[in-house]
Amino acid sequence: MEIKDLLKTEVMILDLQATSKEAVIDEMVNKLVSEGYVKDFATFKAGIMAREAQTSTGLGDGIAMPHSKNTAVNEPVVLFAKSKVGVDYAALDGQPVNLFFMIAAPDGANDTHLEALAQLSTYLLKDGFQDRLRKVEYPREVIQLFSEKQEEIKTVENAEHYIVAVTACTTGIAHTYMAEEALKKQALEMGVGIKVETNGARGIDNKLSAADIQKADAVIVAADKKVEMNRFAGKEMVQVPVAHAIRDTEELINRALSGKAPIYETDGSDEVKEEASGGLGKAFYKHLMGGVSAMLPFVVGGGILIALAFLIDQAMGVPQSQLANLGVYHPLAAYFKNVGGAAFAFMLPVLAGFIANSIADKPGLVAGFVAGSMASSGLAFGHLDPAKMIPSGFLGALVGGFLAGGVIILLRKAFAKLPRSLDGIKAILIYPLVGTFITGFLMLFVNIPMAAINMVFLTS
Repeated sequence: MEIKDLLKTEVMILDLQATSKEAVIDEMVNKLVSEGYVKDFATFKAGIMAREAQTSTGLGDGIAMPHSKNTAVNEPVVLFAKSKVGVDYAALDGQPVNLFFMIAAPDGANDTHLEALAQLSTYLLKDGFQDRLRKVEYPREVIQLFSEKQEEIKTVENAEHYIVAVTACTTGIAHTYMAEEALKKQALEMGVGIKVETNGARGIDNKLSAADIQKADAVIVAADKKVEMNRFAGKEMVQVPVAHAIRDTEELINRALSGKAPIYETDGSDEVKEEASGGLGKAFYKHLMGGVSAMLPFVVGGGILIALAFLIDQAMGVPQSQLANLGVYHPLAAYFKNVGGAAFAFMLPVLAGFIANSIADKPGLVAGFVAGSMASSGLAFGHLDPAKMIPSGFLGALVGGFLAGGVIILLRKAFAKLPRSLDGIKAILIYPLVGTFITGFLMLFVNIPMAAINMVFLTS
């Protein structure tokens, strides 16, 4: 019997109210009794507590699987419950438990409870599955998750071919996850095993392990921004924009499995090697979006906090004579505006830093952040006095980011012949020191024309 057949929506509790171990057990047993799966509360609870007395069924990682093979059970069932706050369940790792699976098996039901335990463990060990369970809002979502995972497991176990994929769009919100679903659905239809890593706004989910990559026949990278590439060295790879994974999914998988996909080679820099199509325009867009997508959360968070500061002052009333101080007149408004301003202050350094990171990997971050900070401050030849500085704004940070990335690329080539034993020194000393010095020096010149352009726009 499959675990999804034992899970019943009518006995699921997606918002446990109990806050102690025994109270949680009582709440779950009561649910089984009220729905007719258990005929006697006291008898079944005694079986559960007897098992807990041997050793806690709080297995760790926020999961507990209380179980009993019991004469009070009418038919086998698995009750799924979720606590929003977590419960001290005396788990083996000492951490609170928020996912519960209570397994009830009739006394003469062979080893149903052991089979259920084994299957549950298999599902819960899959990357990202526990996190998805913690986010469910409706009982049918739980059944759907287990059904999907069951099909994935069967496909991987029986598949002749296995591929891994990475999806990433510039904002990391919609296309990243749409591409993931499209690839998984199409692979399932084709009988191809697949694991998809997403590089989205919430970070990296379902991260590919070295073992995943090793056993894969090929790799698909559907990305509009920089992703970690060195790990795929020596594997057949297809690289496309993320939209292709949504629109041409079947053709993409067929290309990956054709045996004709190019072998990915790396020079150790972890740079994404662009396909011929798109050229410089595509590369420029990709690096620019790498910076913009990193900058956006600072703009959104800071902007909303500043807007709230204005709303607070307006709601609390600001004298006509103090309208120039709107947003800082009341202490609470000033707090919101200052915090929002702090977030805004990171906007240009983050933009330039992540453009440089997209071009030249981590060594570009330092030089890029410095370039963005100089664009924000307006530091330039003839404008070294803080009172005379004219910020070059977004344009200066944009140019500074590409400039920083280019400087690091040139330094990487200049120091390419140094012994490999000095790679660590290059990364933590040479690139940050020399790269920052050269980028900062060049920005003293770049800021002047960029600031002038800004002034033209501001005064026009």
